[in-house]
Amino acid sequence: MPASGATQRIRVKLSAQRKAQGEKQTVAGLGETSDETPARPASFSAMRDRVYCSIENLDIAPDLGADIGSRRWFRGLGTFVGLSVVALAFWPDFAPLEAASPLPDDAEVVGEFRSHMITPLALGADTGRRMGPTALVRPLAEAPERPQMQMLATLGRGESLERTLRRAGIGSAEAESVTSLIAGAVDLEELEAGTQIDITLGRRPEPGATRPLEQLSFRARFNLELKIDRLDEDGPLALTRRLIRVDDTPLRIRGTVGDSLYRSARAAGAPASAVQAYLKAVGQDVNLQRDVRSTDQFDMIISHRRAATGERQAGQLLYAGLDRGSRNGVSLMRWGKDGEFYSADGEGEEKGGLIAPVPGRMSSRYGMRRHPVLGYRRMHAGVDFRARHGTPIVAVTDGRVTGAGRMGGCGNAVRLRHGNGIDTRYCHMSRIAVQRGQSVKRGQVIGYVGSTGLSTGPHLHYEMYRGGKHVNPTSVSFVTRRQLSGDELGRFRETLQKLKQVEEGAALADLEQTAEEAATAEPEREIDKLDRPRKVS
Repeated sequence: MPASGATQRIRVKLSAQRKAQGEKQTVAGLGETSDETPARPASFSAMRDRVYCSIENLDIAPDLGADIGSRRWFRGLGTFVGLSVVALAFWPDFAPLEAASPLPDDAEVVGEFRSHMITPLALGADTGRRMGPTALVRPLAEAPERPQMQMLATLGRGESLERTLRRAGIGSAEAESVTSLIAGAVDLEELEAGTQIDITLGRRPEPGATRPLEQLSFRARFNLELKIDRLDEDGPLALTRRLIRVDDTPLRIRGTVGDSLYRSARAAGAPASAVQAYLKAVGQDVNLQRDVRSTDQFDMIISHRRAATGERQAGQLLYAGLDRGSRNGVSLMRWGKDGEFYSADGEGEEKGGLIAPVPGRMSSRYGMRRHPVLGYRRMHAGVDFRARHGTPIVAVTDGRVTGAGRMGGCGNAVRLRHGNGIDTRYCHMSRIAVQRGQSVKRGQVIGYVGSTGLSTGPHLHYEMYRGGKHVNPTSVSFVTRRQLSGDELGRFRETLQKLKQVEEGAALADLEQTAEEAATAEPEREIDKLDRPRKVS
């Protein structure tokens, strides 16, 4: 075996080296000059080398992966089996461990155990041995109940007020009476889901009876609180209104764009919905990824209400501004019933491209083709849309009706004039829904699909003209902006000027209490004073 012979030669060489080192150390110990530490006696070194050689030559655990089937391999296998047998011989025995003694059957001992248990108070817990029940303890024939019950009911989505009151434990007759009183003060449809109602129920007149309503109060509107209670103990229910003073000063937030416009605005205290509306409005004028720098200043004004009782309510975004230094800035304000944003010049939001005149698939495109009725090739100056008879046809964008009626081979048709010298025509209508000179908006119905004129079936033939010449309708995509003018533009600029005079953070201060509010305010309890923030000197 070559590997085994090489191993033996290495061991013999190693032993010879160690013997030579031992002789050298022995000579040094007899008196020769040496810089190393003096060696031990020669007898001990020789004995140590012999022990090392014996251990090295013993080869107790040979490699079982080499020389398989040889005498050395079988010796290693025997060693492995022997050590395994010894390990299994010392294997520990399995026996159950006694964890705790079983609970005795003696009633007194069981009572002592139970008195030391940790149990919720609602399940009749007792702590300590002296509180354990004994034979002298007798159950009450009737448990006393609380004289009053206070609870907070929440008006669910799609749930009526009467149902909410009945769910809170108020009787049917009183719930109907309370609903009638509240309906006389406010419109029940105005009550928002999530409105919280404080309810206080009195003592039952007899066992099993419904608790009578003592008091009920809730915030019907941000500036109105309603309270229902009894003037006498057995008197009828009465409604009391309490108007709350509300300040509508808008909330103005300014800051530097920094690394992220959204995160900077949120860190400045702007609500998430307002920041999203701001990004959408400003994004119509500038590219937020390319044109906004970290040093630019954002400016937003949000509708805000603060009540004299301390509540606050943030609304929608009113103004969106972006100061870009020497570059053109952005100044937009919400205006009109539609809630669109207009620039300081009265220019409205951008409305993206054209919309399809009918919800159908295009059946014939623009270009030369064989006419299905005339039978020869000629220019098809528009596109055809498949649609059923009577399908509404809408204006592709804002415009004014310049023609509405019979137009030769187009049959019943409508022609619209748009901005930038663009005209559109809608042919083969079964019925026309607009008149000449009328202004129409994007998406407004102007007629219905038919098959009048040179047509083989119900469809819409749609044409577009630029400067009086027909063009391919599919190649044109333009946007529109509404422009304020006249008195409306003057009112818009006046409102914008007032809005920009709002000071930053002016709406964050608490409203000062008036003399009348201070006189009618309830005295503050000592326990409530503990919640006040303490001033750090």
